[in-house]
Amino acid sequence: MLENFSFRTIVEYLPLFGHGLLATLWLSVVSFAGALAVGIILCAMNLQRSRLSKVPAKIYIDAIRATPLLAQLYFLYFGLPRLGVVLPELVVGILALSLNSGAYIAEIIRAGILSISRGQVEAGIASGMTYTQRMRFVVLPQAFRVTIPPLLGQAIVLVKDSALLSLISVSELTRAGQLLASDRFMPAEGFITTAACYLVLYYGLKGLAALSGRWLGVQSVRSGA
Repeated sequence: MLENFSFRTIVEYLPLFGHGLLATLWLSVVSFAGALAVGIILCAMNLQRSRLSKVPAKIYIDAIRATPLLAQLYFLYFGLPRLGVVLPELVVGILALSLNSGAYIAEIIRAGILSISRGQVEAGIASGMTYTQRMRFVVLPQAFRVTIPPLLGQAIVLVKDSALLSLISVSELTRAGQLLASDRFMPAEGFITTAACYLVLYYGLKGLAALSGRWLGVQSVRSGA
């Protein structure tokens, strides 16, 4: 196999892979920021006592987690135009990743908040703190320490999930491998190079998760998902 493997072709296509790598990083950062916003909103709704906010949030989270990302991506890409909403491929991809990861992030944040002992919350109440003050000074600072490592683990999952955007012709890392494979009929060179680039991203984020775990004094999650 290696005797027919063309490293020269890979070198020739390195600018394309570099562009795809940067595009994947950019897409992942923007999508993760959107997912954080979605996750915080869903978590806030899910923690309310009112069923009017709690039930819709729970239904959304369960629906997203029960269906594959590919089906959600295709629904947004092919379904929204049927409803009269036409969005660029890039926007559809970011929206799909944000809405999907947001459901998982909501549960991560909720678990972090619920991990704070009830005694500390009651102490805040006894001290005369309002709900906002308790969340700001007692609950959220401690929940932040607990949730950072799993959030970075979810970021790794999001980066890998971004490969699905190549199916709707978004120019990212996997798309670069597809172009090399189709242009030169060299699938091994195309997708091995793509895999190598994802490994670089994976170990970079995994190292960041480990460092954050040590810095925050909590044990980092295993990010092998």
